[in-house]
Amino acid sequence: MSGQDETFDLVVVGGGTGGYVASIRAAQLGLRVALVEKDKIGGACLHRGCIPTKVLLESAEVYSLVRRAEEFGVMASDPRFDYARILHRKDSIVNRLYSGIQFLMKKNRITVIEGRASLIAATTLVVTGIDGSQRELNGRDVILATGSEPKSLPGLEVDGDRILTSDHIFGLPEAPSSLIIIGAGAIGVEFASLFSDLGARVSLVEVLPNILPLEDQEISQELEKVFKRRGIRVLTGARLLTETLAKRESGLEVQVETAGQRETLSGERMLVAVGRRGLVEGLGLEQLGVRTERGYVVVDKGMSTGIPHLYAIGDLIGGMLLAHVAMAEGVLAVETITGAGPAPLDYNRVPRGVYSRPQIGSLGLTEQEAMAKAHKVKVGRFPFRANGRALIAGDQDGLVKVVAESDTGELLGVHIIGPQATELIMEPALAMFLESTAWELGTSIRAHPTLAEAIGEAALAVAGKAIHI
Repeated sequence: MSGQDETFDLVVVGGGTGGYVASIRAAQLGLRVALVEKDKIGGACLHRGCIPTKVLLESAEVYSLVRRAEEFGVMASDPRFDYARILHRKDSIVNRLYSGIQFLMKKNRITVIEGRASLIAATTLVVTGIDGSQRELNGRDVILATGSEPKSLPGLEVDGDRILTSDHIFGLPEAPSSLIIIGAGAIGVEFASLFSDLGARVSLVEVLPNILPLEDQEISQELEKVFKRRGIRVLTGARLLTETLAKRESGLEVQVETAGQRETLSGERMLVAVGRRGLVEGLGLEQLGVRTERGYVVVDKGMSTGIPHLYAIGDLIGGMLLAHVAMAEGVLAVETITGAGPAPLDYNRVPRGVYSRPQIGSLGLTEQEAMAKAHKVKVGRFPFRANGRALIAGDQDGLVKVVAESDTGELLGVHIIGPQATELIMEPALAMFLESTAWELGTSIRAHPTLAEAIGEAALAVAGKAIHI
């Protein structure tokens, strides 16, 4: 062990979104903080996930729009894209945000330590640096925020070349000409949309009956219809027969089985997008008796592991594997530690976004979940094809769906598929936070013409009072 032992008020393990936000909040509250990160601050979200994906999706959407320019009376013949320049823009944006986080670490006097941390006691860690050197850290409290990594499937050997996860796909020098995507959750759907817009032949394979199986069924089915119109091959209720996987000079082939029928899919590359798992290995959790379930650390409503002074947040604890959830959990853990008395998180009020084309924004219970919980459900819908602003933008696919309690009008869930859905969902999120009813959401006046009018119409439709349908 080299160097002198160091003691801090708080040691945060993992500098992803949850970890660095927790560190900043702790420093704001006067704590002396150390942040341990084995790679780059910002984690998977900044460097391999949320931000890079959305940069590429934005370029793909611009390319798609330019190809339709004549619809708007704009002559732009033979549009092309330069994938190398798209990647350069992605790197530029990521680096700018990375520099911003590094500045925040200095501004808040957070000690950033490079290396891998392992617990030898609840509040004592050994950090092994890249050069193999070790140092011991002691914290009055410790927050674990090591995040997650992509899963694979038995029989699928991810090689980073032909068979990829989301960690590898940004390393491709060129956009694939054809792609098989295994798993139609948010990650699979976003990459299907992205590469389809860039001209790839895409096959999207999902073992469950619907793509985006965690979303409202009606929304998932609407996206599937749009994808099929765009030429994306969508196979649901499909089992991948990994034993049939064959690598060819031009790519790979594999069979899938749907309703007892087999068919062969071919593609230049395969993207495995079947979910993520918590990074629990190597932390020394077992020797401390930290409880895990299904590969995730178990915590209480204050983010405590049940071991005094040891907390965990973000993807490491499972649940909603979303960057903004990790941020909120990081703040909650720190304010629990400092005795600020924070309210527990209400995960039912967390907005979710899928940045495909069309986008999806969702909140609260799906119609199916609300009925399963014995709510008396009433639903209001409004299609974007009846919204003036959507027609002006040439982006009228989709709808707004409001799920409410029929007796009280309580908002149970809001689900949007269509233009700017990931932005539009924030209004219902605030309404639900303020415990607004569907009537209150509907009667709030919005500017005309705006996409937001569709939210008001859908909310009014719960009581049959929508004007434009």
